Amino acid sequence: MSLDKMRNIGIMAHIDAGKTTTTERILYYTGKIHKIGEIDDGQATMDWMQQEQERGITICSAATTTYWRNYQINIIDTPGHVDFTAEVERSLRVLDGAVAVICAVDGVQPQTETVWKQADDFNVPRLCFMNKMDRIGADFFASMADVGEKFGVECLALQIPIGQGPDFEGVIDLLKMKELRWSQEDEGETITESDIDSSRLDQAKEWHEKLVESVAASDDQLMELYLEGKEITLDQLKAAIRKGTINRNFVPFVMGSARHNQGVQPLIDAVIDYLPAPNQVPAAKGHKVHKDQLTDVEVPCDVSKMPLGLVFKIQYDREMGPLCYVRMYSGKIQAGTQIYNVNKKKRERVNRILRMHADKSEAMDSISAGDIGVFVGLKIAQTGDSIGSEAFAVLLEEPTFPQPVISVALEPESMSEKDKMMETLEILKREDPTFTSHEDNETGQLIISGMGELHLDVLVTRMKDDFSVKCNVGAPQVTYRESVSGAASASEHFEKTLAGKENTAGLTISVEQRSQGSGNSFEVTCKHSEVPEEIMQAIESGFKSALDSGIKYGYPCTDLGVKVTAIEYNELTASTFAYEACASQVFDKACNQANPVILEPVMNVDISCPKEFVGPASSQLSQRGGNIMGQDSKSSGEIIHAQAPMANMFGFTTNLRSATQGRASFSMEFSHFQIKAGGLGNY
Repeated sequence: MSLDKMRNIGIMAHIDAGKTTTTERILYYTGKIHKIGEIDDGQATMDWMQQEQERGITICSAATTTYWRNYQINIIDTPGHVDFTAEVERSLRVLDGAVAVICAVDGVQPQTETVWKQADDFNVPRLCFMNKMDRIGADFFASMADVGEKFGVECLALQIPIGQGPDFEGVIDLLKMKELRWSQEDEGETITESDIDSSRLDQAKEWHEKLVESVAASDDQLMELYLEGKEITLDQLKAAIRKGTINRNFVPFVMGSARHNQGVQPLIDAVIDYLPAPNQVPAAKGHKVHKDQLTDVEVPCDVSKMPLGLVFKIQYDREMGPLCYVRMYSGKIQAGTQIYNVNKKKRERVNRILRMHADKSEAMDSISAGDIGVFVGLKIAQTGDSIGSEAFAVLLEEPTFPQPVISVALEPESMSEKDKMMETLEILKREDPTFTSHEDNETGQLIISGMGELHLDVLVTRMKDDFSVKCNVGAPQVTYRESVSGAASASEHFEKTLAGKENTAGLTISVEQRSQGSGNSFEVTCKHSEVPEEIMQAIESGFKSALDSGIKYGYPCTDLGVKVTAIEYNELTASTFAYEACASQVFDKACNQANPVILEPVMNVDISCPKEFVGPASSQLSQRGGNIMGQDSKSSGEIIHAQAPMANMFGFTTNLRSATQGRASFSMEFSHFQIKAGGLGNY
């Protein structure tokens, strides 16, 4: 299929806005499934994982391919829950366009803001589907204005509603100037098109004029026609909307009720008409690797060029092993051939290539630029790896993931279970980069860390149910970080005789505090041309291990800069192990002189509650050291924006419910690390 006939899209939204329901309807109308599955019955096609069906939420981004009007649409249904933010992040990285599902009652919700910002970071063009138009309190115009206000974007209504809430009958198509209604007898398959009723004609003309004006403002040719009062044809208007959407001048809006089979077909048409094909977005940026030097290159989407793809997700299958989801950016890869993993600098064989449909699949002979498929047989590939050929060794930018903020201790029920548990943890870590595990030096306990209580709960349940690991789980704990609040320099000379051979190393370093959220840095500022490469690698490896092991408490370091200012080198006695050990010792020495501090995670907390419970909800938060940052009024109630230390938020759900008679709910996501007042006490 030609690139122009392909669309790679994601469906993104706040939890419960109706993403998965919308995807189910798209699959139904495009003939991919023959029965509509409902999330409420645990029958949704895209939520195929047992836990997704039981909890009624999306955890994994499921990938599927479907066809409409002879176009191929690759769809990724992403999770809405903040704990699975990595799934959203890596999906948006490889998409060309996105559909933001907005609830017509609640408008922009906290997680909508998160996914919208992530889409902005990757410059993803998007259109909006205003869902739940038939719910009490639905207001298309207010919710659309909310999007414009919150995100500073120009909203382009392609439709206006005929009635809202329980009176919602259908939509007025502002391009064709026709009324559209969906038949409930055949699950919305039949669309009735009619002339606009005289009582609605003035409003329709007003919004049609607004549409033409906004579109003409983004296109010089149309502006000329518009100013001269000449007629703008439907095709000219559509072409200009497409161009403006791809350039992110505005965001088109369509609407409906996915649950009641209204408005989905025009949404699929809008995806094809206005979202870009893989060759209509800017070329992917990468770094060409040559003799360990990186040069910036652009990778145009071209089937005839050298092969290059990005592994954006790994999913474990009991029978086939790791399934690597790959977005191809250039060239073509055949099933059964060898590919080169640029990150790992190793070759691997692609045994099979599959086209996925949620948890079902069909085999493909090859995969070309612009397409998304699944590779079976890759043993060492990880999320973020670039794969292709040695002749075109390009590193596509790796996805960056937030740091885990919550931990639990894990113990196997018996020693015989330990190996199985460790194997399972490795599989889960390959799948999910925000999930980590390490052994506590003090207690010897195995600690696993993730993005939130739900995230860890899901992972532990998967270990028990999917991998049959028998283990006990401790109470959740906060994952702290360590850093320094000053700067210091230190020197260290290391000597040790092993098997009669003397091993020496000497290093001088300086450490300093970096700005909040900037992460760690490591650089060598002294001349080191006579020092062999393996020694330099050993020094870097030693410091990386030291940063992971912490300063006083064994927590990983963050926002800490390390500079190597002098290296003592004697070619007769130098050894890699001596430099690694020396790096660790000099790091401890310097950091302990630079005022080490403990950092705690601070969370953004959004509480949604009726007006009368704003006081009790705010007071519950203040008691836990929270700071109220602001408040929004919505038709569904008030939203309190606040920040609070993660350590104080355990058990908050219960207290909040009892203080608000069960009427309030809240969502939390990581904001930043800040210095913990009073350290860790009697740690």
